[in-house]
Amino acid sequence: MEIIVLGTGCASCKTLFETVKQAVAELNIEASVVKEEDLMKIMAYNVMRLPGLVIDQKVVSSGKKLSLSEVKELLKK
Repeated sequence: MEIIVLGTGCASCKTLFETVKQAVAELNIEASVVKEEDLMKIMAYNVMRLPGLVIDQKVVSSGKKLSLSEVKELLKK
């Protein structure tokens, strides 16, 4: 599984990145978790509000702070 957190370095983006890493660890999922800060690459996902969350090349969330339980639900799908 490939997980990408889209964000330019704001507090919400950093928080989502840490939350995703925690969810992956707690669910014991084998996944690569990457934080993408390059604005041109972020725009390629057609995400206009940050932070964004991409799982296996599909945007599953943008523009909102996700809780640990919400991230876990998205990862289970």
